[in-house]
Amino acid sequence: MYLIVGLGNPEEKYAKTFHNMGFLAAGDVAELLHAKFRKKECEASVAEGYLGGEKIIVARPMTYMNASGRAVKQLVKKYKISPDRLIVIYDDYDLAKGRVRIRPSGSAGTHNGMRSVIAETGVSEFPRIRIGIRDEAINVPLISYVLSEVRREDYDLFADACHRAAEAALAIAAGTNFDLVMTNYNR
Repeated sequence: MYLIVGLGNPEEKYAKTFHNMGFLAAGDVAELLHAKFRKKECEASVAEGYLGGEKIIVARPMTYMNASGRAVKQLVKKYKISPDRLIVIYDDYDLAKGRVRIRPSGSAGTHNGMRSVIAETGVSEFPRIRIGIRDEAINVPLISYVLSEVRREDYDLFADACHRAAEAALAIAAGTNFDLVMTNYNR
């Protein structure tokens, strides 16, 4: 069993913001699995699907970004998920917009949602998929930027990045060699 978590903020007003790339990618994961977000549990909206006989839990924490770790911790405990079977997808200001970067582990960097996940679960050795959101042409404070809406002209770029992140998460869950997944999707 795998747990794939997309980080974001639950209110509709945040739906098209940079900080919701994880939510959007989780939606793509669910769609690829032909699963629907039908359950609410562990402070998260949850979809369940199967990939090659392997159960996949897809979650969107409903705790707001800075407390995402609470929901992740509860889901990990409920489903007895080991760190190597937890995959977290989230936006990353340190990467150029539209870029996808997969890593087997790492720090939270500047991301408060990931800080919360690491603090609550007590581990940082789990796969993560980051979706770059930085636009060099926009110069505003970080908090204002991540909560601002994606510009219309960038919708397709981010939709593609979220879809690639979803495909990468499912490739990991399918047992594809991790180095090969990084080679195929880190661009």
